[in-house]
Amino acid sequence: MSETIPESRAQQSGAPRPTRLVDWVFTLPFLIAFGAALVVFDPIQRLARQFGQRPQEIAVGALQATLVGAFHLCGTRLLVERAPELQPRTGYILIANHQSMFDIPILGALLFSNFPKYVSKQELARWIPSISYNLRRGGNAVIDRNHRQQAVDAIRTLGETAQARNVSVVIYPEGTRSRAGELRPFKPAGALALLATAPDLPVVPVTIDASWRLLARNLLPVPFGTRVRVRFGTPMARGDAEGPELLRRAREDIEATLTRWRSEDEFSAS
Repeated sequence: MSETIPESRAQQSGAPRPTRLVDWVFTLPFLIAFGAALVVFDPIQRLARQFGQRPQEIAVGALQATLVGAFHLCGTRLLVERAPELQPRTGYILIANHQSMFDIPILGALLFSNFPKYVSKQELARWIPSISYNLRRGGNAVIDRNHRQQAVDAIRTLGETAQARNVSVVIYPEGTRSRAGELRPFKPAGALALLATAPDLPVVPVTIDASWRLLARNLLPVPFGTRVRVRFGTPMARGDAEGPELLRRAREDIEATLTRWRSEDEFSAS
């Protein structure tokens, strides 16, 4: 866990703070480091894949940890809350809110030994070093948003494979990124299909906040000193709980966590 960095009232309100010279100074080395990591890990990942899926997954975990490390060049800090019941090397279905494309490496780095898989739109599975190869060959679900049945079938296959291999799946039921940190309504179809095909995997609510600030100006610049908070809630055993009930409970946990964090920030800034 990293140190607390006070935020202004403008930051709490969901508005990007004014651009500062320090933001520009540290953005360039960050962009160089981030891009270099994608380029370097692409052949590493392909080579690792020749020895099986687990070596590739380890390479992907190292990539994600390196990408998160690059954010330290911009003064970005993670504050992490993790339920003690959450275990390494264990498969879960993680129901998360979604604020930024950087949510994926952040969660991937924090869940290294759980080898999380993702549901991704097919456009990201092309031409992006490291990321596209992993989406295609790393056991993720690549979906066509214009073909609902294909998307549902891919998610079902992902659930079956994750349960069989005891790896985790992260799904974002909002369906798209929140541009200013607000929690959007859940679109349940994909999450329900995943829950149905992996009935033995416990469900973990995951909350992330302030990652949207990293992209508030499309990386030009990256705001220096952003504090991103992440919380992994207590795993919910499946038992007799139905999919809609589990989704409802996960969303309530995420909403309550966001409310608590923002109340704390408002109090500290007053």
